[in-house]
Amino acid sequence: MSQPLKNTIGYQIVYNWLTSQQRKPFLFQQETWQHIINGKSGLVNAPTGCGKTYSVFLGALIQFINEHSKNYKDKKNSGLQLLWITPLRALAKDIARAMEEVIAGLEMKWKIGIRNGDTNTAERARQKKQMPEVLIITPESLHLLLAQKGYKEFFSSLKIIAVDEWHELLGSKRGVQVELAISRIVGSRKQDIANTSDSSNSKLLTPDSRLSTPDSQLSIWGISATIGNIEEAKNILISPLEKEGVTIKAEMEKTVEVESIFPDEIEKYPWSGHLGIKLISKVIPIVLESKTTLIFINTRGMSETWYQKILDACPELAGVIALHHGSVDMELRTWIEENLHSGKLKAVVCTASLDLGVDFRPVETVIQVGSPKGVARFLQRAGRSGHSFDAASKIYFLPTHSLELMEAAALKNAIAEKLIESREPMILCYDVLVQYLSTLAVSDGFDPECIFKEIITTNCYKEMTEEEWNRILNFISSGGNALQQYDDYKKMEWEDGLFKIKNRRIAMRHRMNIGTIVSESMLKVKFISGGYVGVIEEYFISRLQPGDVFTLAGRNLEFVAIKDMTALVKKSSSKKSKVPSWQGGRMPLSANLGFMLRKTLDKIKIQNPIAIGSKSGEAVPDIYKFLPAELVKLKPLFELQEELSYLPGENELLIEQIETEDGFHLFVYPFEGRLVHEAMAAILAYRISRITPITFSFAMNDYGFELLSDQPIPIDDSNVYELFSPENLLEDIQRSINSTEMAKRKFRDIAVIGGLIFQGYPGEQKKARHLQNSASLLFNVLSEYEPDNLLLRQSYTEVMEQQMEEARLRDMLKRIQDSKIVLTFPKQLTPFCFPVKVDSLREELSSEKLEDRIRKMIPQS
Repeated sequence: MSQPLKNTIGYQIVYNWLTSQQRKPFLFQQETWQHIINGKSGLVNAPTGCGKTYSVFLGALIQFINEHSKNYKDKKNSGLQLLWITPLRALAKDIARAMEEVIAGLEMKWKIGIRNGDTNTAERARQKKQMPEVLIITPESLHLLLAQKGYKEFFSSLKIIAVDEWHELLGSKRGVQVELAISRIVGSRKQDIANTSDSSNSKLLTPDSRLSTPDSQLSIWGISATIGNIEEAKNILISPLEKEGVTIKAEMEKTVEVESIFPDEIEKYPWSGHLGIKLISKVIPIVLESKTTLIFINTRGMSETWYQKILDACPELAGVIALHHGSVDMELRTWIEENLHSGKLKAVVCTASLDLGVDFRPVETVIQVGSPKGVARFLQRAGRSGHSFDAASKIYFLPTHSLELMEAAALKNAIAEKLIESREPMILCYDVLVQYLSTLAVSDGFDPECIFKEIITTNCYKEMTEEEWNRILNFISSGGNALQQYDDYKKMEWEDGLFKIKNRRIAMRHRMNIGTIVSESMLKVKFISGGYVGVIEEYFISRLQPGDVFTLAGRNLEFVAIKDMTALVKKSSSKKSKVPSWQGGRMPLSANLGFMLRKTLDKIKIQNPIAIGSKSGEAVPDIYKFLPAELVKLKPLFELQEELSYLPGENELLIEQIETEDGFHLFVYPFEGRLVHEAMAAILAYRISRITPITFSFAMNDYGFELLSDQPIPIDDSNVYELFSPENLLEDIQRSINSTEMAKRKFRDIAVIGGLIFQGYPGEQKKARHLQNSASLLFNVLSEYEPDNLLLRQSYTEVMEQQMEEARLRDMLKRIQDSKIVLTFPKQLTPFCFPVKVDSLREELSSEKLEDRIRKMIPQS
């Protein structure tokens, strides 16, 4: 029977230390500690700044002190007790610093180790000889650990696996890596139990004796701040234990204050990105009045622009403002984080690179530039300010065009209703599985029967059949039906009942590929005179000519040449430069935020019949006091939209048909996000082309999409519902979109992760186009000779689920069938269609020509 927490010596010692630090444990922390000493597993969910880290780490210390109450201060070299998995290397030092402070305060001999891509060889060797009591590690480095001979010994004393920021890993292939690693650690512990049982002459273990077995001492804990599907997240994480877990929620309401920064005058014809820079004059006072400010920008390219514009507007910030994003050199990023921590920096312009952080770094103010595209992301960023439980999180919302003020109102409503996005888990990622099996094969080898039983305890592979498993084994050992003639694909050999990789060249190549989760091909950027600036995507550099100037890490750089996957540059004093645009920089609107946007429009529809069409200069009707300030500010825009076309409600779909000198336009406004709109535009164009031969060009944003043709578009009341039908959706997607070509691009990533394509040795990486050529060749061979290949199938599945968002697209079409479709025929461009139209021109025109064209479009409207 478990002992009450407060009666344990471990709790008393930790409580006394907290008291000496003028701290007091929260109820949710004490609940977690009780479950930890009871050997339970689960997930801790609490707002940022409320001590989630302490809820698990101090629980591990209490457990250890209880077990070694007489000599806990003197006990050292106790082996690995706590494995702390973190999604970001940048978090490791902060977490270690906080843990070391506690260890020193308790006068314990525990060591805190860090293992990631920055850990040097000497430190790795020390860890191999004697594991620290706490190891902070990334998913990729954990898999590298599994590739070492005798890796099971590292985990033999392990008591707790903690996965920090689990919501960031869930729904990604890195999260799948975590699932697989946990399944192996848990599985190896179960094998230890079986071996212990066998060595005891197969005597049954009694309940009392089981308490001392390895498995009973291993628990898994997830730590998460903002997530919608919290129960599912917990169950996925602890699934390999095959036990029930607990969910600990911090019952504390953290106040989030959202304040929008309004332009002096609302543009009735908004266009993306235009307004934000204009409002820098309103940002400077906020920065100057705050101790420390984080300015979140959605894309790396725009963060470079904002950093320069802020310095231009306020030169006195030079030296106390910094730029932080994933392409800035690691050494500089570390310097920025340390100076942010110490309060020496006044402001940091950043991207998602600073979304996450431990609970010990105070930031006074956060500014979100442009829509965050999701409620969870917005709350995460808001939580970077007021980084303590009793401090309000203050976040300013700065729109990049006036319609984004609608999103600010929608975000406020979503926060009030606690409508936070879920993270959908990934299912049947065969590429990650192939990589994982190769990892086990280069270490001690693996028993396929044993590993299959482990793998199907994970959420990702629980639906995998034995037939699919055997096909995977056949593929990695013989190359399958299509590749069996090529020795490079016969990776594994059968020896002593185990699959092993015995070929040294194949083993070395795999070790260099372990943990690979593909992103865009990156090049290092280095001064000719020496010193790294950061990294940049290959596709951007490939478009530059020697002498071209671009911006990176807040510096203007002149491109000189490419040598050994490194872009050589020199400093430039040029005032004009190209700002890099990173692939995938534009995030689509989340389903939750899209839903709240439609509800927000409905509020205007219901509460605003008097206001719409009211005479200019009239006082705002009393009913307006019930609307958020953002919607009141947008009143002139809504009035014009209603006057020229229509203002749709929550259960209405607006379609505008407009004729201009460019041709015949069809604008549709589902408010479902860029990816869904891109797919729907292609499907609608295909369905219309079956009515009459017609060609289209497309444009889209998060609110709607445009079809443009040189002839009238045959859509009216008689066929509109049929055109938006969910029937035959899959077939129409495949007919309207070149899904084979998209799957071929996706297959490149899958082939790299699965080890079918070798990326090259350090300093000799293959160019992206060479990788694509290799992947295309493999794709064609498999398509012809092994069309049911699982990796091939995965490429098509990922296109449908990730690029097409097929499930969300289907839900949208079902919703439209139950909605009222409103067709209008405006005589000119409307406020709603204007940003979509500008986005279509942006692809064709330079920024100077674009602004000239927009100026001509506005008077015409």
